Amino acid sequence: MTQVIDRNTQLFERAKQVIPGGVNSPVRAFRAVGGTPRFISRAQGAYIWDANGQRYIDYIGSWGPMILGHGNPAVVQAVQNAVCEGFSYGAPTEREVELAEAILKIMPSMDMVRLVSSGTEAAMSTIRLARGATGRSKIIKFEGCYHGHADALLVKAGSGLATFGNPTSAGVPPEVVQHTVVLEYNHIQQLETAFATQGADIACLMIEPICGNMNFVRATLPFMQRCRELCTEYGALLVFDEVMTGFRVALGGAQSVYAKAIPGFEPDMTVMGKVIGGGMPLAAFGAKRAVMEHLAPLGTVYQAGTLSGNPVATACGLATLAEISKPGFFDELTRKTKALISGLSQAAASAGIPFCGDSEGGMMGFYLLDSLPQNYGQVMKTDSARFNQLFHGLLDRGVYIAPALYEAGFVSAAHTDADIAETVSAAQEVFESLSKK
Repeated sequence: MTQVIDRNTQLFERAKQVIPGGVNSPVRAFRAVGGTPRFISRAQGAYIWDANGQRYIDYIGSWGPMILGHGNPAVVQAVQNAVCEGFSYGAPTEREVELAEAILKIMPSMDMVRLVSSGTEAAMSTIRLARGATGRSKIIKFEGCYHGHADALLVKAGSGLATFGNPTSAGVPPEVVQHTVVLEYNHIQQLETAFATQGADIACLMIEPICGNMNFVRATLPFMQRCRELCTEYGALLVFDEVMTGFRVALGGAQSVYAKAIPGFEPDMTVMGKVIGGGMPLAAFGAKRAVMEHLAPLGTVYQAGTLSGNPVATACGLATLAEISKPGFFDELTRKTKALISGLSQAAASAGIPFCGDSEGGMMGFYLLDSLPQNYGQVMKTDSARFNQLFHGLLDRGVYIAPALYEAGFVSAAHTDADIAETVSAAQEVFESLSKK
């Protein structure tokens, strides 16, 4: 009998010899769920294929940016055209101006925007700009919110750090985070106390308005309104980290969702990434003109990047924004995502498995809990062992969700009703098997 070679295992063993942990981003290692990570060889539409040729329905979507699905023809054509013109120039291009104009048109809370290469870079630069613009040192962040791996922000972060149970990271000296104030998400009293005691020193409050790094947790309307009121009262800048939610939960991002419920609401600064690059390394941060003009070369806050505004990435981003701006796009995306969560909820209920889920636009999350959590501590009560069984059960049936219970999931325009039905059917089988254990 011919022995079947598992290419995923083979590649993982090779990778571990030359890459720490065998991966270039920790959550990919499957440490939280166990087993061998899948090495992806190609993708198309709503599907990815691993090194063994196994097809999966993809609900990771490169952690958010693939809102159109993989290999959208209009986006591919734009990228191919750009590549033929040149990979990188280290000089300004018309396309980066066009992308900045497109972003500002969609998100009116900003007058100016600076393009960078990653969400971490955008968040790090935003903190520096907020401090430079206000002349203050302290920043507020919330437990379970992940804003990239800049030193000052690696304090009780979510995402990969939550997966490994680390409250912070080695290599970050205490003095680097001494100005970082960490509060409980959705806890108004803590928020008020922090401003009452330290308000004059707070440069900014940075928040994921809908968290995607402790799974999917929304900021409540009263909490968000109080964030806005206190920042205004004390002269701090309210920063929305929309790397994940921007152009994903709605065309105008999470800030447009909150603006519908809170009259006149808008953040002072916005951090963006993922969807605006369409899968290419691209991110941005923006604010009103008075704040952004503190940036070099106009002001004294320095920020630079060799690949910022890369011509291939901006082509990809512009083509993606053009597609998602078409009428009805988000209505249909929302319908599909809600159908998935509803189907999973019914499947779990029929098997007697505790389950709850939520979604906004094409972003979603679910928990093996009876009710939706409101903060990181409540998220931690999820049955991780049972989630791991669910993950592998779905994976064995050709459905790829995030390999950690602390990550949100994503539906794309390429997912069909048949894909969602197949996913729900697979989940039904797994839930029934879990109920017997």
